[in-house]
Amino acid sequence: MLAPALTLEQLAPRIAAQIATIDWDRLAEPEARRLRELGFDEGVSVEMLHRATLWGGPVACRIGRMTVALRRPVAAAIRVTQTG
Repeated sequence: MLAPALTLEQLAPRIAAQIATIDWDRLAEPEARRLRELGFDEGVSVEMLHRATLWGGPVACRIGRMTVALRRPVAAAIRVTQTG
């Protein structure tokens, strides 16, 4: 059974999750295009790796074999469900 959806920004480090939805309307067109080009889409597996220690800093996540840094507002637009 999948856990309730939370944002990628809220996901605990080293927890596997699946992208449930992406609020494309919250993202600027260049940000949305970049996410799509990197493979971010509903149903894709993602893992939070770590957050910057300074408040509001970027987060690092793994999607496929890539490690991607995202600004916190971008990560907050991605809703995920924990899978492991």
